[in-house]
Amino acid sequence: MKLRLLTLVAMIATVIAASAQILNPVTWTTSVEMTSNTEGVINYTASIEEGWHLYSTSLPDGGPNPTSVTYDLLEGVELVGELTPSRPAPETIDMVFHLKLGWWTGDVTLTQAFRLTAPAYNIEGYISYQGCNDESCIPPTKETFSFKGGDKSAAPVATTTTDNASTENAAPASAGRDSSGWWTPVDFAAVGGDDAAQTAIGEQSWWYIFIWGFLGGLVALLTPCVWPMIPLTVSFFLKKGGKERGKAVRDAITYGAAIIVIYLVLGLAITLIFGASKLNDLATNAVFNLAFFLLLVVFAISFFGAFDIKLPSKWSNSVDSRAEATTGMLSIFFMAFTLALVSFSCTGPIIGTLLVEAASVGNIAGPTIGMGAFALALAIPFTLFAIFPSWLQGMPRSGGWLNSVKVVLGFLELALSLKFLSVADLAYGWGILDREVFVSLWVVIFAMLGFYLLGKIRFSHDSPVDHVAIPRFFLSLASLAFAVYLIPGLWGAPLKGVSAFVPPLYTQDFNLYAGGEFREFDDYDQGMAFAAENGRPVLIDFSGYGCVNCRKMEGAVFDTEEISGIIRDNFVLIKLMVDDKTKLDTPYTVEDAGKTIKITTVGEKWSYLQRHKFAANSQPYYVMIGNDGNPLAVPYYYDENVAKFADWLASGISKYTAQ
Repeated sequence: MKLRLLTLVAMIATVIAASAQILNPVTWTTSVEMTSNTEGVINYTASIEEGWHLYSTSLPDGGPNPTSVTYDLLEGVELVGELTPSRPAPETIDMVFHLKLGWWTGDVTLTQAFRLTAPAYNIEGYISYQGCNDESCIPPTKETFSFKGGDKSAAPVATTTTDNASTENAAPASAGRDSSGWWTPVDFAAVGGDDAAQTAIGEQSWWYIFIWGFLGGLVALLTPCVWPMIPLTVSFFLKKGGKERGKAVRDAITYGAAIIVIYLVLGLAITLIFGASKLNDLATNAVFNLAFFLLLVVFAISFFGAFDIKLPSKWSNSVDSRAEATTGMLSIFFMAFTLALVSFSCTGPIIGTLLVEAASVGNIAGPTIGMGAFALALAIPFTLFAIFPSWLQGMPRSGGWLNSVKVVLGFLELALSLKFLSVADLAYGWGILDREVFVSLWVVIFAMLGFYLLGKIRFSHDSPVDHVAIPRFFLSLASLAFAVYLIPGLWGAPLKGVSAFVPPLYTQDFNLYAGGEFREFDDYDQGMAFAAENGRPVLIDFSGYGCVNCRKMEGAVFDTEEISGIIRDNFVLIKLMVDDKTKLDTPYTVEDAGKTIKITTVGEKWSYLQRHKFAANSQPYYVMIGNDGNPLAVPYYYDENVAKFADWLASGISKYTAQ
């Protein structure tokens, strides 16, 4: 029985894996409804998957494709009025295109009124649309429709399909060489088959959030709000446990678990109240980023000593008194809750930043893992000191060094706040925080941090620095070295180590950096012909003008000397933009997934190639093929690991050489 169940699960997983590449987040149903003998309406209803959105019918230039309806044939009818949606499209700042765009989620119906001009009518055309979620977009897509009718009835008719003539348009013959396999669908089973090269982005994000959450907890431990709580906690457990060693250990472990539970509940509560997708929307929303920038600046000023931000003292006093008055598990819980309240002024900025980053995962796991890791780092030292109170004798006493930690956090928060201001600046197009301005501010901030650690800069509440301790010296060295590392960025150096924080290179006014240089084709058939003539494998880069992750891959991977050298010396690179709106000289139709699709633009042609040949429709998408059109390795997706991409390229070169 177990073997049958496992076999069934494996079969289902195989089917899911085989179909997971094709995304179809928007499905359409169309119908005609006659409202009188001579008038009627056409209804175009879009069903949009959860987490995806469909762009509205009116969008600004430079953005994605708006939803539109094009009529190829109108016989016996004339249109009345404009295309009308069943509900308005809410507008928001789209962080992919950095524009204010309108889009729908859920279901929406577009209605077009018409009037009969003859007893019978014939309507043919197509819907053009594009859908996106928080991570990717499908390329511009068309949905064809056709209606015939008359009088008070109208019945949809099947769309006629084309024969092999479409294939001739899609894959023109190349004289003197075998091009028959260039457009033929491929089977990745021969080269691995299970998309092993695809990065488990979600799992990597979880590890990233866990590590940063844990580090955030360790940093919070060193703040003036948390560190002094350690001896208070130990004295509390010594009084509670008395001389019973076993009970003291159990209470200490329970206390650590209570800290973790409190912060986990906090992370879950925030996620459930706002929703994981809403948190992700907030994390990429320009107004929210501007507000968070101001909040971090306020916290930084507070850490510099201008004022204190604290929760009402009666809250912590009330909880603390309950911890003293109660017994058992409840008293331990109140003690843990007291720690959370007292430490808020120091942990609040760390937790807030962590939740913003964790929300990018787009589900409940992100904030939960982040808060769990933060609480774990915070709970372990408290638990260990409660179990081994003698360790307190070797613990550094509270003093000026704690205030220094707080000021250092202020500098770091000030630097981090610029990242959130940059997001808002790009969204609204203010142009006040171009790349060189951002880098200049970071250079100054980290240089000042280095001088502060050396005692050259002092705030009003700082203790005099009679000598520089070894830890302060090395921290100062790291900060000053980082400031020097940033300086070439003022002239366009890529600064790959901080590329996720600084604004994109296209905002740089003065750029001396040339980047990776290699020849690339923007036409598939021409590139394949060149590769066949020169005996080289082909690297296809399915990209898009509005694809942010594509730009990240280009800057972080393709522009490196290692990768650009490998591509230049071994491959023919074909870069195909699936959202290229250049009109084809001769439009043609193809049969795609049981539908007749009219190909009218260059982008539609390459999008169809990706779907038809490789059964995929998301970008970025990289695939290596031989001169016969067959794959040399499984496809590669978004992953900025240069070494991994180089190994993937090497596997394709090895396979091509063996052939």
